Amino acid sequence: MTTKVAFLGLGAMGAPMAARLIGAGYEVVVWNRTPARAEPLVALGAGAAAAPAEAVAGAEFVVTMLSDPAAVAAVAESFAGALRPDAVLVEMSTIGPDGTERIRGLIPASAGLVDAPVMGSVDRAENGTLAVLAGGTPEDLARAAELLRLFGNVTECGGPGSGSARKLVLISGIVAGVAVVGEALALAERLGIADPRAVLEGSPLAGLVARAFATGVDFSAEMAAKDLRLAGEVLDLPVIAAAHRALEAVPDPDADLGEAVRALNEKR
Repeated sequence: MTTKVAFLGLGAMGAPMAARLIGAGYEVVVWNRTPARAEPLVALGAGAAAAPAEAVAGAEFVVTMLSDPAAVAAVAESFAGALRPDAVLVEMSTIGPDGTERIRGLIPASAGLVDAPVMGSVDRAENGTLAVLAGGTPEDLARAAELLRLFGNVTECGGPGSGSARKLVLISGIVAGVAVVGEALALAERLGIADPRAVLEGSPLAGLVARAFATGVDFSAEMAAKDLRLAGEVLDLPVIAAAHRALEAVPDPDADLGEAVRALNEKR
């Protein structure tokens, strides 16, 4: 029998991930707050649901890929009563371990939960080469393993919440690092260094410089600021807090992280 998967959240990352499930032969039902975003996936063979509870009815797996902890909690609360008792919720948003624990409390105890946020952008979502950071019980991880492998390279991080914890550590370091690269570029230009980008690319900062100038990605300054806010709620982190304040001040919160940081520092 074909395995039914409900996929909730069809943003820049969610849509290509859901398309991979359709291409792999799963029976996919999708839901998005803006229904029009489901239309390309329906053309590929997915079903479309008018509400989260309708989407998850009868599904063995439910994948959520939403913007923040509040959005995930609201959607989980709305579908919790419609979950199959043995369903596995695969939560792939960036909501931190506290957010994951909250979701665990909203769904039935009989249902499984795997927290599996990802590293990578739209191009990697399309070709299935994301880094998937998975946490959960051994039983839940084993059940979700085949599905997760469709999205990329899976690292089993440990028990429930461990995937969310690792993602928060990694993304906080990257976002704050890109903010620092922006300031380093501004400093180099003020000091009259010729071709400051090339200077930084030839240094240990090369990876962060590449992210600061990356194209074809879809990770807004607003979402980056959200991730740093989550980190700051765990621990007092002065440098990350400063990067958070800087991102909150960008002129266009919808701009990609690198573009927003460069624009912010061009004004100095």
